[in-house]
Parts: sequence; structure tokens; C-alpha cells
Amino acid sequence: MGKLNSKAIIFAIQTNTFKMTILLLGSGGREHAFAWKMLQSSKCSKLFVAPGNAGTAAIAENVNLNPTDFEAVKTFVIQEKVEMVVVGPEDPLVLGIFDFFQNNDQLKHIPVIGPSKKGAKLEGSKEFAKEFLVKHAIPTAAYGSFTPETVEKGCLFLETLQPPYVLKADGLAAGKGVLIIPNLEEAKEELCNMLLHQKFGEASSKVVIEEFLDGIELSCFVLTDGENFKILPTAKDYKRIGEGDTGLNTGGMGAVSPVPFADAILLEKIENRIVKPTIAGLKKDGITYKGFVFIGLINVKGEPIVIEYNVRMGDPETEVVVPRIKTDLVELFLAVSNQTLNEIELEIDSRSAATIMVVSGGYPEDFEKGKAISGLSEVTDSMVFHAGTKTENGKVVSNGGRVLAVTSYGNDFQEAIKKSYQNIDKLNFDKMYFRKDIGFDLF
Repeated sequence: MGKLNSKAIIFAIQTNTFKMTILLLGSGGREHAFAWKMLQSSKCSKLFVAPGNAGTAAIAENVNLNPTDFEAVKTFVIQEKVEMVVVGPEDPLVLGIFDFFQNNDQLKHIPVIGPSKKGAKLEGSKEFAKEFLVKHAIPTAAYGSFTPETVEKGCLFLETLQPPYVLKADGLAAGKGVLIIPNLEEAKEELCNMLLHQKFGEASSKVVIEEFLDGIELSCFVLTDGENFKILPTAKDYKRIGEGDTGLNTGGMGAVSPVPFADAILLEKIENRIVKPTIAGLKKDGITYKGFVFIGLINVKGEPIVIEYNVRMGDPETEVVVPRIKTDLVELFLAVSNQTLNEIELEIDSRSAATIMVVSGGYPEDFEKGKAISGLSEVTDSMVFHAGTKTENGKVVSNGGRVLAVTSYGNDFQEAIKKSYQNIDKLNFDKMYFRKDIGFDLF
């Protein structure tokens, strides 16, 4: 491609002569869904996935690269003449991969889809996110932030709140650094475990205590070029390992899209009270942001309130949101890089989608890897996005806690859920587990 200017890029796109070599960073179900969608684009000539999984290996070219080893990424990008980098997971963003490219003369012409390091603090620091929300008058729960030195003040703050008590590790904890505790004394004990005994390692060297909000959760996804934005389909995910939303938090056990209770009135409130002030706040604060904003919300009696920000697409929500996007995903990414997102029409599939995660027995605690997976070729009328898999001696085997995401379309979410469960029945590996009640709370 060379160093095309934006007018040359737009002309090439319009004349359909523009094709790119793209590097997608990540290895989960989110990345398999991205790869599946990006390869449908006439703008993508070659797709590398680093490090990828068995699913991405079947459709793209996996590369044995650590997404947080920026020097190795740089070498590969130059060697393979990569023309766009799409960042799936949060770690490279929080560590500053966008800034790394921008500050390097050999790389700065290559678009990186993801926010700057400062923008990524919205996920990298719960305290930073809460301060941003309060500063820009975006609805959120009351909170306090505490360190090992102020643990006693944290205990006193807990006494001012009504149960249950919400404790959040300030840093990244792979989606597991949030505790919701019904008992005050237990909450104090866990606060000490987090701050003084590093329950979540460095991530809990600071802890945010939040007021508990009683409502139903949903996720809003936004793609922004820093000036303009597109609101993607809503989704609802299920974090707990056990049925009836019981047990430990996981990275997510399933998701549905759209959210059936998110009517036009609620969506308008979300856009005007949360999305618009978020994008405007980033610009006002001088934060460079070209990528996804995941806004975790809770609907409290018809009023949307922000629980958290993530700076990338969620997983497994990506596996239900991306299949519903009919617009060319690579064209959307190009518009993000050129700050012309306002010129793209976002077309959404009217059908519902549902994904059910199939996980390793024991997850999210100790689990075994290397279990041979059977039945993948028997799945019909559903998509299987690989999350934690690899190819070993020609066979697909488990390689993580969350192994597969089975996604289906339906005229409504009930039909989509039913199809996914029917196809999960065709799959098998030793100690395979999945929740059998995804979406049932919405019936």
C-alpha cells in the first residue's frame, strides 16, 4: 500500500482497488469472530492472527507472536508489509501499542485500531474510569478508592453502604477482579485480602469500592474515530459459572443480542446521557481514541447507569455482536483510521443472535488442557468460534478455560438459543461444561 494519504485511500476504496494485509492481535473467541468477519471484506487480501487458535488457523494465517512484545510485532509488521493492526485484547492497549506505533517513524503510517495508552486507562484503572465518569457527569455508582495505606478508611467506607458490597481491583484481572459480597464483615476481610495479601496480584494494589446497584445489566458497544461514533448492537452476557447466575465470575459464559428489554426509550437515554458525553469527554480531555468503547451498563428502573468501561470488544459479546453487523468491518476500521466514520452507514442484521460458551471442567479455577474435541464437523446452522483451542497432531484440542463459543441466528433470542444448544449436543471433549440457562432470565 505504501504511505497513501487519506484522499488516495478513499479513492482506492471507492474504485474497489484497495486491498490490505492486516494483523489481528489476540487468541480468543473475539478474535476468531473478528477474523471471520474481516475475511468477508474485499478490502482484506491477507490476514495474520497473532497468536490465534485452531479456529483462526483454519481461515487465516496464525503467527507465533506475543501481542505485548511490541518489538517482535514491529519486526513482523515491517517484514510482512502489514498495512493495518487490529487489537483484540486489552493488555497491548493498556501497555501502549497505539503510542508505540505513533512514536515510531517506520510504523506511524500504519493504522492501529484501538485507543492510546491514556485512553486505555478507562479499562486499565477503575479509579481513572470513575474519575472520568464523575468529571463528565455521566451516571455511575457512588464510590471510594483505597490503597494498602488506607485500608482502614476503606473498611469505614464499607460501613456507610448498604449490602451487598462491590469490590473492584483497580488494575486488569482478566475479568475476574470484581467481588460482590452480601456480608459486611466478609467484605472487610476480602478488602484486606485484596489490598494487603494481593488476592489479584498487582491489579489489587488499589481497590475501588462501589455502591451496589439493583437492576439488570447490558452492554453497549461503540466504535469511534475520536470525532464520530457508531453504536453497535447491544448485548447481554452471563459472567457467573453456575446456573441461575451463581458461583465464581468468569470471562463470560454466553451472550444474547439484541437485549430484548432495551427499548427505544432506554437506547435514546444511553446515547444521550452516556455515549455522547463519553466521546465528547475523551475529546475534551485530549485523549486520542480510535477504536471500540465497551460500556457496561445497569438498567435501574429504566435509567441506564455505567458500571465500567472496557477499551475493546467484549468476549463472548463479540461473538453475537459481530455476526449481526452487515457493514464491511474492514471499511469501518478504515473509516476509523481516516476519521470518516460519519460517512459510513452501519447496517445491522434484524435477526437475534445467541452464543453459548463451552468451557473446560474446573474453570474458572484449575482445569486441564489438551482434551481432544469431537463433533465440530457435525455442527449445522450455527457458527463455532474457537476461544481456547490449538491443533495438535492434526486434531483440535482444548487449550484454555473457555474453549468454544457456539453462535446461532434466530428470529428471536429464544430461537437462537435453542439452535446453539442443539449444536452443543453434537460436541464433546473430556470434562466439557456449559451453562444450560443462558438467556432464560429474559424469557
